[in-house]
Amino acid sequence: MIDPSQGLEAVRDILIENGKIAEVRAGLARRKDLRGVRMLDAAQAWVVPGLIDLHVHLREPGRESEETIASGARAAAAGGLTTVLAMPNTEPPIDSPALVSLLKSKAASEGLVNVLVAGAATLGQKGERLTEIHGMAAAGARAVTDDGRPLMNAELMRRALEYARDCAIPFMDHCEDTNLSAGGVIHEGVAAALKGLRGIPWASETVMVLRDIALSELTGAHVHLAHVSAARSVAAVREAKKRGIRVTAEATPHHLALCEEDMRDYDADFKMNPPLRSARDREALAEGLSDGTLDAIATDHAPHSPGQKALGLQLAPFGVIGLETSLGVAMTKLLSAKVLGRKQLVERMSAAPARILGLKTKGSLKPGMDADLTVIDPSASWKVEPPFASKSRNSPFLGMALKGRARATLVGGRIVHDGQSHAL
Repeated sequence: MIDPSQGLEAVRDILIENGKIAEVRAGLARRKDLRGVRMLDAAQAWVVPGLIDLHVHLREPGRESEETIASGARAAAAGGLTTVLAMPNTEPPIDSPALVSLLKSKAASEGLVNVLVAGAATLGQKGERLTEIHGMAAAGARAVTDDGRPLMNAELMRRALEYARDCAIPFMDHCEDTNLSAGGVIHEGVAAALKGLRGIPWASETVMVLRDIALSELTGAHVHLAHVSAARSVAAVREAKKRGIRVTAEATPHHLALCEEDMRDYDADFKMNPPLRSARDREALAEGLSDGTLDAIATDHAPHSPGQKALGLQLAPFGVIGLETSLGVAMTKLLSAKVLGRKQLVERMSAAPARILGLKTKGSLKPGMDADLTVIDPSASWKVEPPFASKSRNSPFLGMALKGRARATLVGGRIVHDGQSHAL
């Protein structure tokens, strides 16, 4: 059992009752009064608080051929994730209290895992008029964001932050100056030059990181920086935290494991926004994750159909899937390389996301918490290849050998993935 919230890394039994963790101690399985209770054998495995992904795109409503709440939840369960936060850039965008309520209801009835909802910051995600942020928060939105698009208007951003602050929810920030990134396909570096493609400079991210750190300081709002990719951005977050500014940040498995040198020819499965950057940027992300500058690992799971990705680097949409590979990639590329220890890994993938989203009953295995658990087989060796539980297959990790995988996933004490099939 590995639980950073208790500083615990030891052999224990866990008793689950009515969807909650009732008791944690050694020897529970031998108690006479518990004979006949269903047992889940986790010998030689790690049991950790359910993994949480605070940044996924489930495409519903509007683009159900790429992903749905149901298929995305199955993919999450297969990857050991018990809770995900769905971004609002659907068609139409989730930009009203009514749509937040509708999506929450659908997620409750169709999702194998806990599917939380983020509300859009501006109507239609057009960056022109703010949504009813208070109303969406009251309807259950756990964050506000125009993810996929930045808020270029600093005054509008300030007002959005003030509303999010008053609602006690984070503003999830897609940091990109579109004037600098316009027309870019991959990172502005060696790979772009060799391929004859227009690049996206690191500064297009960092200038917005710096702006929004300043606006967080001005308003006192909690700004959560999505998919940080550049070394200069990490340095800016580190300095902001030293000054006590309310900023948190995430990095994706693909930015932590890959760089521009890993791209395969013109394969659009390596096209994402922000792009894979230099080896130096990747190293800075790993250092930032290790020292706590970057709080969490989040996938930015962004499914697209094979036909769309077949258009090639220049024309294909940005985005890669990651729900089913995030744990394996993190264990292979971060744990094995000693970038993170075991408790640190669980902290970045469970406890920290729970804190960022204000999930008081998740991210820990203390008695009274929700019985969301991930059972990990640390010795499982496997290769990333279709079929996926996701409807899409646009992964930059196809063909990669990984070590470490979810043996079982429990949500509210119910087994939703058993390691044999995608879900029960």
